[in-house]
Amino acid sequence: MSEKKSGPKLTSMKLENADSKAKLKEKRKAEAEKQSARLGLLQRKCKEAGIPVLITFDGYDAAGKGLQINRLIQALDPRGFDVYTGDKQGEEELMHPFLWQFAIKTPANGRIVIFDTSWYRKVQLDRFDGKTSDKEAERAFYDILAFEKQLTDSGMVLIKMFLDISEKEQKKRFEKLEKSSGTSWRVSKADWKRNEHYDKYRKMNQEMIYKTNTQNAPWIIVDSTDKSAAGLAIMTAVADAMERALTLKAAGPRKEILEDAEPADRYKEGPVTRSDLTKSYDRDEYRKRLDALQKRLEYLHSQLYKLRIPVVLGFEGWDAAGKGGAIRRLTSHLDPRGYKVCPTASPNDVERVHHYMWRFWNNFPKDGHIAIFDRTWYGRVMVERLEGFCSEADWRRAYQEINDVEKHLTDSGAVVIKFWINIDKDEQERRFKDRMQNPDKQWKITDEDWRNREKWDLYEVAVNEMIEKTSTKHAPWVVVEGNSKYYARVKVLQTVVDAIEKKIAEVEKEQ
Repeated sequence: MSEKKSGPKLTSMKLENADSKAKLKEKRKAEAEKQSARLGLLQRKCKEAGIPVLITFDGYDAAGKGLQINRLIQALDPRGFDVYTGDKQGEEELMHPFLWQFAIKTPANGRIVIFDTSWYRKVQLDRFDGKTSDKEAERAFYDILAFEKQLTDSGMVLIKMFLDISEKEQKKRFEKLEKSSGTSWRVSKADWKRNEHYDKYRKMNQEMIYKTNTQNAPWIIVDSTDKSAAGLAIMTAVADAMERALTLKAAGPRKEILEDAEPADRYKEGPVTRSDLTKSYDRDEYRKRLDALQKRLEYLHSQLYKLRIPVVLGFEGWDAAGKGGAIRRLTSHLDPRGYKVCPTASPNDVERVHHYMWRFWNNFPKDGHIAIFDRTWYGRVMVERLEGFCSEADWRRAYQEINDVEKHLTDSGAVVIKFWINIDKDEQERRFKDRMQNPDKQWKITDEDWRNREKWDLYEVAVNEMIEKTSTKHAPWVVVEGNSKYYARVKVLQTVVDAIEKKIAEVEKEQ
């Protein structure tokens, strides 16, 4: 009797579930079509408003990142987005700091970039696999938070998706993938290992989410057991974030709380104004020192390549201070295959629609190479500040942003040195006149150079502040007394040689 009674009930439940599932499926389909149309419209509006959007997909293996990305982009104009994968690292990626491969691919204003696995692999996959120590993970968390804040402070929409599935569901999907010869390759031994130690891996993920769930870049946890429901949740979340960004943009520039104003004369005196410009070498002393340093640097360059040590050298200074001459003497004995000189002018149309650090990320050196910047990212707190090319909030934030980027470089093994080549106002005038009278040098002098002299005192204050706020133990500023070109060139080379020798000794000691 009990068996006969239970039969119809079970059948009835199946029919009801089937009916409910069909209705739910239709409802979700209708909602998905609605969100799809909404996404397409919001993409066009964000493009018109010049709002960049960055979407990351992280989570558990087999949670469906690829599937959900594919569903999401069906609603978008393919001319307006790019999709990149971050789960694989080739030789080029491994020879740069871990944020590099993502920083160079951040979206331009009005475009969308989607990452299938992001910078979080450093504290997720790599940490579980033992490639990232606990100490390295702590530093990586800081780097990630700083990186994300830089992006969102510049107006970028950052949407972070974490696709969640249970241990049981993951195992089931692995087994299904392995049954087919066409998909078995997608399941690796490392995937199975993470499944076998699911609780350990889950704790790492929970810590990651807890430490990096911020107001400017919150995590969106997506239960990916039901792929259809997950897809709808993702589309809705992305559309909501884009809509919020458009609302904020329409409201006008946000009023940012600036730090307490410092006294007007706080930086009238500083490293630049205290510089002793009487220092000099005669020609014979100069030639002797220069020759020895260039030969030493030639040898050290080969050691840098052997030990895979990257070097970043930044040159700033007054117009006509001698940056070009110092760089030529610095590179004269270097292997041209192992260094690059990066002249920095006003940003072009492509650079202007990216974060201000983007063009510099693209030129940071790989391990064993030297990048020499003739003018640098410090334009943000000098020319952009004084000429009104960015807001006060922008340049005030930049001190910490720059410190964070340079710390990321040095923590990744790089030598970073910044030179301010200093001359006085009279010496600059003399050099300007000399250039105007020399046909071979007239191209070096412009009306803008003369106009900039009118703001000498303002620039001096800005430079003093810049040096005091961004000269760190790991990435120091070196003020080079430049009234004597001979002295300046020798000091630059001596500083570089000393720093490289110190770094090589540290690396060899660790080996």
